[in-house]
Amino acid sequence: MNFEIDEQQRDFAASIDAALGAADLPAAVRAWAAGDTAPGLKVWAQLAGLGVTALMVSEKFDGIEAHPVDLVVAAERLGRWCVPGPVTESIAVAPVLLADDERSAALASGELIATVALPPQVPRAVDADTAGLILVVANGNVSDGTAGKQVESVDPSRKLFDVNASGEGRAADVARAYEFGALATAAQLVGAGQALLDSSVEYAKQRSQFGKVIGTYQAIKHKLADVHIALELARPLVYGAALSVADESPVTARDVSAAKVAASDAALLAARSALQTHGAIGFTQEHDMSLSLLRVQALRAAWGDPALHRRRLLEAL
Repeated sequence: MNFEIDEQQRDFAASIDAALGAADLPAAVRAWAAGDTAPGLKVWAQLAGLGVTALMVSEKFDGIEAHPVDLVVAAERLGRWCVPGPVTESIAVAPVLLADDERSAALASGELIATVALPPQVPRAVDADTAGLILVVANGNVSDGTAGKQVESVDPSRKLFDVNASGEGRAADVARAYEFGALATAAQLVGAGQALLDSSVEYAKQRSQFGKVIGTYQAIKHKLADVHIALELARPLVYGAALSVADESPVTARDVSAAKVAASDAALLAARSALQTHGAIGFTQEHDMSLSLLRVQALRAAWGDPALHRRRLLEAL
């Protein structure tokens, strides 16, 4: 059995990397956190041009109606570059909740960015002040919503808001939407963990201690190797969960939860190792690594924390 993504998917990932690598994402993330969304929205426009915002939208609304594996490919790259905004909510979840709603066309084109609250697992909506559409899920129905009080977030670039339903409820596939949300978040965690590992490896080649480059010490090599192994073990679980979601398998919840737990643990290990490798500089807000560190902490709790997904795993087994 071949678990590799195909050439077209690798090219898709490379095109996202090329666009985001030239976009000065650290500046855009900091601006987003400070309330200036213009640089971040410019990034979203680039993603729309690449087809990322159209991935899960139906073809009848000019979407791509792609396979969930393609979503994972994109979400991992967006996590790698720490893209600001409601990535999971707008790209992965809203297309499922809107389904045949004509506003899906605006999602596909990138003209509309959506955010979602899905209590109790997702009690608040990310960036509800920026999103053009707020969706609130309750009792198996989805309604439009309005933003309420802002709540403090561990990641300043992911602003959390209480939201209130303001429109009439419509039937929606809430269970499937939740699995897409957890899956896309797991993929972002793998990407963020990979970014932290790459940063640690590069820094270990430059930083010296006791007259030697720290990358030559066996303890550092083993620590970074542990992170690499954790990410490599998490990645196939995420792709496997994408296949379960695509097939609407009866064990989808089990597979998605396994992926979310593994991705969360691997990203946390990457974050801790990055701090230890970088030393004091890793604890400063000025270092770009701090953006990924905060993103990992926020995404671990998003769309179900590890404890919730371990409970789901236990129930499934």
